[in-house]
Amino acid sequence: MRIGAHVRDDEPLIAASERGAEVVQFFLSDPQGWKAPKPHPRAEQLRSGDVEVFVHAPYVINVASLNNRIRIPSRKAVLQQARAAADIGASGLIVHGGHVTKDDDPAEGVANWRKLFERQADEGGFDVPVLIENTAGGGNAMARWLDSLARLWDAVGEFGAGFCLDTCHAHAAGEELAGIVQRVRAITGRIDLVHLNDSRDEFGSARDRHTNIGTGRIDRDLLVAVCAEAAAPVVVETPDEGQAADIEFLRSALG
Repeated sequence: MRIGAHVRDDEPLIAASERGAEVVQFFLSDPQGWKAPKPHPRAEQLRSGDVEVFVHAPYVINVASLNNRIRIPSRKAVLQQARAAADIGASGLIVHGGHVTKDDDPAEGVANWRKLFERQADEGGFDVPVLIENTAGGGNAMARWLDSLARLWDAVGEFGAGFCLDTCHAHAAGEELAGIVQRVRAITGRIDLVHLNDSRDEFGSARDRHTNIGTGRIDRDLLVAVCAEAAAPVVVETPDEGQAADIEFLRSALG
């Protein structure tokens, strides 16, 4: 099991060395913007190095949206991000499940996700696996609760969609972490990546605020159990100053 961290995008391999990380995740463009990624200056080193790489898509992407001014650029951005992720040898592109508004039918958001995968399947698929991530809040979110995730997977699972499990998001959403790996796998058949984050807020808060392991509301042993059962690469998305300690703790606890 490889353990690492979400790091700055300019020198990810240096950041990995500083943290003792075997995996890195980073953005290839402004996480709050729509601009296409530029070629990464360390692309060759990332492709040929021993550190496994994942790319997180910008937060503005919402494939589920019924608003054309959001959904259409979101589809384009996923393709651009996947292409750029492939160029640096990434193992996957993480995309949040997204949402529709309170007046919209969530089934239409699910249908929009399916259209993305259907259209790309006709073009030979994505350049890297697209890993859909569970999210913390929103009544009409596509991947906040596991029953919603099941509806989404009924639509996209056949296309090889991957899944990224975020522990803080699940806790904030009101999903018990005990046994969550088994429950998720019963729906998706897979967990490709774990975002291992403690939470600053209480269970079911719908607030997405990560903190370092042992400083929040989630029992450390429960976080370790999720990692052990998932048996997938692990990325901590916790405050920078505590990431090295988070990685060391997990590595020691997991043996």
